[in-house]
Amino acid sequence: MNKVIDMTRLFRNKGKNSDIFIIAELSANHNHKYDLAVKTIKAAAEAGADAIKVQTYTADTITIKSNKKYFQINQGTIWDGTTLYELYQQAYTPWEWQPKLKEVAENLGLVFFSSPFDKTAVDFLEEMDVPLYKVASFELVDIPLIEYIASKGKPMIMSTGIATLEDIQLAVETCKKQKNNNIALLKCTSAYPTPMEDLNLRVIPDLIKKFNTTVGLSDHTMGSTAAVASVALGAKIIEKHLILDRKMGGPDSQFSMEPSEFKSMVQAVRDTEKALGKVTYKLTPKMKKSREHSRSLFVVKDIKKGEKFTKENVRSIRPGFGIHPKYYHEVLGKRAVTNIETGTPLDQSLIQK
Repeated sequence: MNKVIDMTRLFRNKGKNSDIFIIAELSANHNHKYDLAVKTIKAAAEAGADAIKVQTYTADTITIKSNKKYFQINQGTIWDGTTLYELYQQAYTPWEWQPKLKEVAENLGLVFFSSPFDKTAVDFLEEMDVPLYKVASFELVDIPLIEYIASKGKPMIMSTGIATLEDIQLAVETCKKQKNNNIALLKCTSAYPTPMEDLNLRVIPDLIKKFNTTVGLSDHTMGSTAAVASVALGAKIIEKHLILDRKMGGPDSQFSMEPSEFKSMVQAVRDTEKALGKVTYKLTPKMKKSREHSRSLFVVKDIKKGEKFTKENVRSIRPGFGIHPKYYHEVLGKRAVTNIETGTPLDQSLIQK
């Protein structure tokens, strides 16, 4: 089994009987205040998350400072009107925070990991000994970066928000060439926030089938509907942005969950997982008890010894203490071996052979 999912088994020892790995994405929701980042991590733990994820880059490692049209954001997004460099200057998480945030998270029982955006970020995270890596949607086409991350031999979660099937295939093949088969894929739609009609969650079981690996959802919709539906379709990882209060603003505030919303989503996901259960037709103890009120054959009119069973004196009714209704036609015309009172459950011992 994929190591990413194996990791979630650690939480069973902490009372989390679940195979769904729930990630709270910190992203830019610290607004460049360290204390706010710490409070958000604590809120993630209190809301029931399994992990906290950050992003490791600077504006200079992810793009260049340029006002040329290529670097202007003008795609109908919430960030239109600025440049890539300006956005990333606002959104990045200071690197000097990250070892301290990792310690905070792990002391709270959370897995701490990151999305690196260049080789220097990978090297930095290796020094921190993060347990796994995330490849962001827009980096899925950066094959040299994926190759370098995969070479570290740690589990990798890769988002597919701007990817074609060919892009996904190439990214997976790149990992495998590095002898890294510990891959999970996240269905993702890189629109912020994502309209429900653009989600196409049915891709999740298709990804599972095509790549024979763990699949999850990186969700930018509002609310928990998509997360719950994805679990029903086989998702084993849920990633969602977390913010203490959307009123704080910031680059990702509009599509981030507040702690109470995140907690409700976690509960809904856990409940959905329980409800899905397994393929079984075995009756639970409660079902067996309820079956007592199902149908069975009863004597509904006093019968004398030797009298025939008829449609008038035998019926299929509730409760279920008599013989199975499937014997109804077989019983009709046979005779009673003794006097039988109305309300007696019919039993084979009451019927002449």
